[in-house]
Amino acid sequence: MPVHAEDLRVTAAAADPSPPPGLVVTGRYDQPPGYGVNRPRGSDSWLFTFTLDGCGLLRQGAARARAGAGDLVVLAPGTGHRYTVAPGAECWRFWWTHCQARPSWTTWLAPYAVSDGLYAMTPVPGALHGRIEAAFGRMLADARGPAGGTPGQDAPREPDPVAVAHGSLAHELALCALEEVVLLAAGGARTPPPATDTDARVRRAEELIAADPGAPHTVRSLAESVALSPSRFAHLFTLRTGRPPMRALREARLRHAARLLEATGLTVERVAAASGFGSPFHFSRVFRERYGVPPGAYRTGGRR
Repeated sequence: MPVHAEDLRVTAAAADPSPPPGLVVTGRYDQPPGYGVNRPRGSDSWLFTFTLDGCGLLRQGAARARAGAGDLVVLAPGTGHRYTVAPGAECWRFWWTHCQARPSWTTWLAPYAVSDGLYAMTPVPGALHGRIEAAFGRMLADARGPAGGTPGQDAPREPDPVAVAHGSLAHELALCALEEVVLLAAGGARTPPPATDTDARVRRAEELIAADPGAPHTVRSLAESVALSPSRFAHLFTLRTGRPPMRALREARLRHAARLLEATGLTVERVAAASGFGSPFHFSRVFRERYGVPPGAYRTGGRR
């Protein structure tokens, strides 16, 4: 009997839906039909999956993606998600990592956005699969202790290994290996073609937001910049991008703030102001909702 993601029980406690974003947790699963995870409140951390064999079905908000061999599918935090062995598939064998993504990765992921924080980098060329698998293998080995070395290809493969990176050295080595995975996939996967109904006015508004996310943009000001009424602009932007303009602006501001926290010594108050947030308290709240930790803790974790 096929199992549908909507029918899955909640597989994680509401207060602790996933590993904390400050940790790097890596594993490799080989799951049969019937396996699935349902997190109605989403995750506090990013989830990266790379499928080795079989097929998975991942849903986040209103978005969905099938993951076959060689597909890297990524779920951002903050939105309810479900994933399961795809209907009709005999298994789903995949690497996975929960962590706090580096802000620079969102630029590489952006061309593969489906909607609602789901990114599907498909398909990654077969010539890169070995390097990506090796990078995940290094993540697992480094999480267990960098001194242990990377297991050779002839080493016995234990079933469903999982490891948490303890210590700043293991943490950074694991993130560097995952960065290699994201770069390889972004460079090798086929970039989705522009939608046939893409609109130059929406692209222009997105360019204005990206160029200066801290500017006092509003629906009215963006609409005026592309010669549309506010209501028509908001409808068109949401239709074409899958998210309202103010949500897109908030996400751009939070990415900008994360980069400032990593690269500068500005106070949290000044980072908030430079990123377009009028209230440091509001900024801290939405930043924590997005990244799972307050701005000060994010900076500390990013510079370990």
